[in-house]
Amino acid sequence: MQAVVKRMGVALLVAVMAGPALAHTGVGAVHGFQAGLLHPLLGADHVLAMVAVGLWAGLVGGRTRLAYPLAFVAMMVVAGLWGMSGAALPGVEIGIAVSVIVLGLAIALKATPPLAAGTAACAIFAIFHGHAHGAELPDGAGAFSYAAGFVLATVALHGAGLAAAGALAKRAPLLARVAGGGLALAGIAILAS
Repeated sequence: MQAVVKRMGVALLVAVMAGPALAHTGVGAVHGFQAGLLHPLLGADHVLAMVAVGLWAGLVGGRTRLAYPLAFVAMMVVAGLWGMSGAALPGVEIGIAVSVIVLGLAIALKATPPLAAGTAACAIFAIFHGHAHGAELPDGAGAFSYAAGFVLATVALHGAGLAAAGALAKRAPLLARVAGGGLALAGIAILAS
């Protein structure tokens, strides 16, 4: 499991560090992809929430391992398109901070809601993250390539959370709960800032 996590981390690092191929046309699309890929990775609030979705899903287990991340990504794309359209969503930053708090508490308290409830919670939180991603589409960046970037980064972060859950669930379940508490505290700090 640790080898998989290391490979995912190296692949993500290489993707983030790769520069555009300036000899090719379409540099704007490459720029859009890189901007989209970096957007979730450069905000601690996004990183914490997206890893938390994977961690929670992995700790609950069963069908949630797919349902929570898939619901998050699907709704994030819809909300990202909404954000790209220029439509406003009041309280986006508050919603993002609250998502980190609630996801952290769900992990800390070993919450195992019915599949539909947990999936709905992940989808609701994704609205705020997706809107923030979409609203920050850089000028001149291709919307499709930008969205592909933030979707790929999100999937990687969910994967990191799932891998962490696999490593912690049997070996250190208390550490997983402590990590959830830390996430909740980080969310409170984000909310207070």
